[in-house]
Amino acid sequence: MVEQLTELEKRVIATVQGDMPVVARPYEHIASQLAITEENLLAILNDLVERGIIRRFGATLRHQKSGFQSNAMVAWRVDEARIEAVGKIMAAFRAVSHCYRRDPTPQWPYNLYTMVHGKDEDGCRNAARKMAEKAEVNEYELLFSRRELKKTSMQYFK
Repeated sequence: MVEQLTELEKRVIATVQGDMPVVARPYEHIASQLAITEENLLAILNDLVERGIIRRFGATLRHQKSGFQSNAMVAWRVDEARIEAVGKIMAAFRAVSHCYRRDPTPQWPYNLYTMVHGKDEDGCRNAARKMAEKAEVNEYELLFSRRELKKTSMQYFK
């Protein structure tokens, strides 16, 4: 069955699918644009999540604009029994913007990934080395970003 959305729900989705305002209370700011209260906006968003219409909120870090000149995806080979604990250790580092698990393959045995940001490539390497030491993980590869090809969000409503 196709879920029917109200006009207000469509307006909410259209508003949150773009960039979030960088203010102390972004949801209050968005709610004022929609002429509703912050509490109402949060209730609508929560309902959309519970109904499975919104599955996740994502953030895109434009690392050059935030002062970082280098970033690397670090691919880690972690024993599956330790993946949750190691993921929490890795995600706690300030240099890490996101951390996730993927299935390894015979050609690429890595199963945990972190995006590490630094002022330069040496900064990324040093962060990865410290992460490896703290998490006691010895097998990893750094994949440095060379060029940004795409950073856009899906547009469902305008």
